[in-house]
Amino acid sequence: MSFLKKLAGDSVLYGINTIVGRLLNWLLVPLHTRVFLNPEVLAENNLLYTYVIPLNILFTFGMETTFFRYGNKPESQKDVFNQILSFILVLSLVLSGVIILFATPLVEAMGFPGKEHLLKWIAIIIGVDAISAIAFAKLRINNQVKKFVGVRMSALFVNIGLNLFFFLICWPILQEGPEANFYGLISKIYNPEIGPDYIILANYVASSLTLLFLWKEFAPFRFKWNGKELKKYIKYAYPLIFLGLAGSINLTADRLMLRGLLPDGFYPGLTTDDAFSIYANCYKLSIFMTLIVQAYRFAADPFFFSKMGDKNSPEMLAISTKWFTLACIVLWVAVSLNLDWIGLLLGENYRSGLVIVPWLLLANLFIGLYGNMSVWYKLTDKTIYGTYITVAGMVVTIGLNYLFIPAFGYLGCAYAFVISSFLMVFLSYYFGQKHYPIPYETLRVIIYLIAAAVIIIFNSYISIENFGVNIAFHILQCILFVAAIYFLERHTFSNLKTIS
Repeated sequence: MSFLKKLAGDSVLYGINTIVGRLLNWLLVPLHTRVFLNPEVLAENNLLYTYVIPLNILFTFGMETTFFRYGNKPESQKDVFNQILSFILVLSLVLSGVIILFATPLVEAMGFPGKEHLLKWIAIIIGVDAISAIAFAKLRINNQVKKFVGVRMSALFVNIGLNLFFFLICWPILQEGPEANFYGLISKIYNPEIGPDYIILANYVASSLTLLFLWKEFAPFRFKWNGKELKKYIKYAYPLIFLGLAGSINLTADRLMLRGLLPDGFYPGLTTDDAFSIYANCYKLSIFMTLIVQAYRFAADPFFFSKMGDKNSPEMLAISTKWFTLACIVLWVAVSLNLDWIGLLLGENYRSGLVIVPWLLLANLFIGLYGNMSVWYKLTDKTIYGTYITVAGMVVTIGLNYLFIPAFGYLGCAYAFVISSFLMVFLSYYFGQKHYPIPYETLRVIIYLIAAAVIIIFNSYISIENFGVNIAFHILQCILFVAAIYFLERHTFSNLKTIS
């Protein structure tokens, strides 16, 4: 049971940064959706940040996982760190330079002419984040969880602080007019005509300061370029690149395709950009699932790589997967049943898209489960299977979005995401059991998933007018669902003690 306690403990520590930090950052969404009442105004930011997801994969080039694979021994870690960071430095400079050089045709192709400065900021942000990612990987592999959390939280507070300054101080003062206190000073700092651009500017400043916060990790760095060693790292990493790119397209295809495939007038009174922005902001409510997934992955990746060769590894993976999935299922039920008040976090003009949230939560649950199950091909150096599986998911996502968006609007995006992510889980399970058998409790987990789906569907047909009674009714169901899981799993706790 000690391994599970350590994994859970590290997940909680990473969760301080991931869950608390991202929730604080997410709480900027209510601010943005109330300052910018017209959803169309935020379309540029939402689209640019959608492109950031696949670009991050390209810039980091799978070198975080490669560092976990080859840098987990103290005697070789310094050399591996120097070579991988050298590679990322060169790659980031080249890719960021290309984006900056071709900023004008790129923003025109995206339909946002005159916004070259935003794309240049994004290019620098992604490059800096890729460099920082290797230093963060070093902290993770050395189990320096507190420092990892401290640096990430510091950057986060800078980002949040700047957003609050721009939109809770500058924007209201300029709304009052020249008679407001500090109007002259604020008018030199904040230009309301480019208001949404300050969201990216705040991110730009926070990412740049992260390098300063990590200076101790970079201090021993010496540029090193050993072609033979780098070839080995790239050979291990390149399937992860295709895997990551395909996975990121799988995650972002809905938002990249929605504007082009949604018929004009599909949503009465809304433009295509309005609908896109509503979907993109409601999509952010699925952060509740992605947070728990990311927190777990931060702890799980270095942990299971450290257990390579351990005879108990398959059973450890099975147990951790089961409890991770149960936690995600509980979260799926809890958020889906309480959207009537959680949805109030969004501005009123954005709440028409809340219907997509339960579907997106389920899709992200499957993505998290796939990520957990994918450890088998990383441990066996069969990363090419990850590419095959993720590309299959990408193809299904693109094809279903092409079919579903004209028929179902942004709800079709959610349907496509659920189907493709489930396919990836199925394929990973199928091939994983052939190459690295793991004794998953598959049937039991499926039963819990079905029970959760029944509860969510059942509640979608119930309408309680009294707001307080409605909340109490949904919370009671969540408590009963958790109690039922505990009752059914109580016998398994004693079995955990036999595994260390």
